[in-house]
Amino acid sequence: MIITRATEYAIRALFHMAKQPRGEVVLKKDICQSQEITPAFLTKILQPLIRKGIVGSQRGVGGGFYLLKDPAEVTLLDVIEAEEGPLYLNQCLAPEGSCKRDVFCPMHGAWREIRGEMMAVMGRYSFARLVQDESLLPRANKP
Repeated sequence: MIITRATEYAIRALFHMAKQPRGEVVLKKDICQSQEITPAFLTKILQPLIRKGIVGSQRGVGGGFYLLKDPAEVTLLDVIEAEEGPLYLNQCLAPEGSCKRDVFCPMHGAWREIRGEMMAVMGRYSFARLVQDESLLPRANKP
């Protein structure tokens, strides 16, 4: 499974916003420049996060985006699900109960457990944690 470029850029944009004081509008041009995202694409990829109540937007001169939630309350899983929809890994889990072999197939239980573990790990990575983790990295490794 590879997440889409849109999801990767949404994560990067949200990470940039998470480093700012909560509620502070981050200029669209600043996000675009720092994350190498075109303005039109940024607006498009942030729409699902706006609909989910994670990001707010301000139009007009000085317009931009801001976090509606505390970075500690937003996880990688939240962003991935907002952008991609529910994570299933394979057809036998999408949607739950759609596989006719789930009663007798040992892989069904394995896929369900793998999916659950993956979602749990992504759910533990809040944007506050990611910002804190960045502060521990050597400066030379920061993009």
